[in-house]
Amino acid sequence: MSTGLHRWRFFRAGGFDQVRLDTAAELLAIDELDQKLWVALSCPVNGIEFDPRTLEFIDNDADGHIRAAELISAVHWAKTRLLDPDVLAQKLDGIPIGAIRTDDEEGQRIKTAALTLAADLGKTETDILTVAETSTAQASFASRALSAWEVAGANAKPMGEATQAAYEALTAIADKVEDYFVRCQLAAFDTRAGDALNASEDAFKALAPGALQSGTEAIAQLPLARITPEATLPLSSAGNPAWATRIAALRNLVVAPLLGQQDALTATQWQALKDQFAPYSSWLVSKPDPKLESSGVRELEKISRYVRDLLVLANNFVAFKDFYTRQGKATFQVGTLYLDGRSCDFCVAVNDAGKHAALATLARMCLVYCECVRGTQRMTIAAAFTAGDSDQLMVGRNGVFYDRRGRDWDATIIKIVDHPISLRQAFWSPYKQLSRMVATQLQKVAASKAQESESKLSASVLESVKKGGPLPPPTKPAAPPPFDVGKFAGIFAAIGLAVGAIGTAIASAVTGLFTLAWWQIPLVFAGLLLAISGPAVVLAWFKLRSRNLGPILDANGWAINARARINIPFGTSLTELAQLPTNAERSLSDPYAEKSSRWPLVAMVLGLAVAAVTVWYLRNGG
Repeated sequence: MSTGLHRWRFFRAGGFDQVRLDTAAELLAIDELDQKLWVALSCPVNGIEFDPRTLEFIDNDADGHIRAAELISAVHWAKTRLLDPDVLAQKLDGIPIGAIRTDDEEGQRIKTAALTLAADLGKTETDILTVAETSTAQASFASRALSAWEVAGANAKPMGEATQAAYEALTAIADKVEDYFVRCQLAAFDTRAGDALNASEDAFKALAPGALQSGTEAIAQLPLARITPEATLPLSSAGNPAWATRIAALRNLVVAPLLGQQDALTATQWQALKDQFAPYSSWLVSKPDPKLESSGVRELEKISRYVRDLLVLANNFVAFKDFYTRQGKATFQVGTLYLDGRSCDFCVAVNDAGKHAALATLARMCLVYCECVRGTQRMTIAAAFTAGDSDQLMVGRNGVFYDRRGRDWDATIIKIVDHPISLRQAFWSPYKQLSRMVATQLQKVAASKAQESESKLSASVLESVKKGGPLPPPTKPAAPPPFDVGKFAGIFAAIGLAVGAIGTAIASAVTGLFTLAWWQIPLVFAGLLLAISGPAVVLAWFKLRSRNLGPILDANGWAINARARINIPFGTSLTELAQLPTNAERSLSDPYAEKSSRWPLVAMVLGLAVAAVTVWYLRNGG
């Protein structure tokens, strides 16, 4: 909750007040700002355009979300590690070495790591270590640790360069040799153990029926040699055939170089061999893990990233400055979609279009979900269309999506959440709906007539086939019956009444129109247009004013804490329509343009003439 220790500045955008975070002092005081004034209280670490390594440092509990408390903790930590916190607002690409505090143990570790890295890079304490350089410091640290480890290993190799091969031969059979000598010790302890610890007669009988090979598992389970109290392991071919190859490697690579040529190996000699390789074994175990991070090196990378990224993240979390000022792209904007002669800047990544749309439809924005493909890579985006119309937006249409790195993806529409896009679309929507309805009805009538004609023809053909007669000629329709005037008298009367009523209505309208002054006639037509389009425009205006950014981001795992509205002017700026360049030359001559007909003009002139005659006739009491 705000304590009033800092004098905050706010800017108005999206229909609500957002805090200004331009200076280091404002950033360092965000813990004093009432969290009810924060735009967001949580954001996911995936699906946004922000350095994932920085988010990994901030996400203390590694739950995949950055929350307000974690951002505040990161800011506090950065403050305690810097001599001059103002570097947080200087848009540096790393940490000035001289800005690191050294008044505690942690600061000394960071400073030591920084000076070591600077020495490797040929820099001085007055220079800056960039994020890229501190990110590779771990590799340098691991390389130095590996070099020191390799130097220490020179004194741990009893056989020089041959030690590795000898050690592998020793360890390959060590467990089995240990097993053999322990069995022999038990046989020396009690003679009854000798027979029990050797393979039984039944075990050999079980092997007899099958085709045996030296590597058979049942043979490998037998001891290396016969168990005797003397405890000498034969190194010749008298041993277990399943282990003959490894026994030979032990004899040639280990025993012969260290003990001389031997036909057998005692328990004492075996222990002596293990003792000689013990330092080498310990040295191998002490090999540094290249992924193991030195605390000073890790914290050096952390502070360098915080200097570069904390203020940017705060302006996309505590406030949505980048989004509403249009000075840059917000973290949730993943790229730009080009489709239907428009470019849409408000594109967010989604995991499941269906689940996202269930909540995002409450944003009252026209959202187009596209599946984007680039080679073997796939992603799904939701693009907000906030200018133009939706007449040509349909599932299956293709476009191109450019991500924040400038890579192009093939984009295909897979789902549309339809809402009003603009007032212009709403104004013309009644006429477009009427046009589509009339066209649909005409198509239905034409299709019905065509089907009726085909049905009659098919019925005629089938009837002729059943009777066995010739097929009727397809080109000669049946002669129409003679016209019966009496039969159609009622129909003609009804049509006459309808035409008379329509003519009377038209005449009354035209009469009333011509009784008006000339300047009143345009007002009548304007009123007629408003009567038809007005309701649709008013409804669209209310919906466009209520567009809200929150549901779109909430569906992606954000916790939006404000009514982040997108009004008509701002929404229009998020989608750009195709426009010719200002200095472009344009030729209006289209060689393939449809030829214009004079009949519509003639019909209009005749209609006006008839209307004028009718008005004159009515005015003169005709």
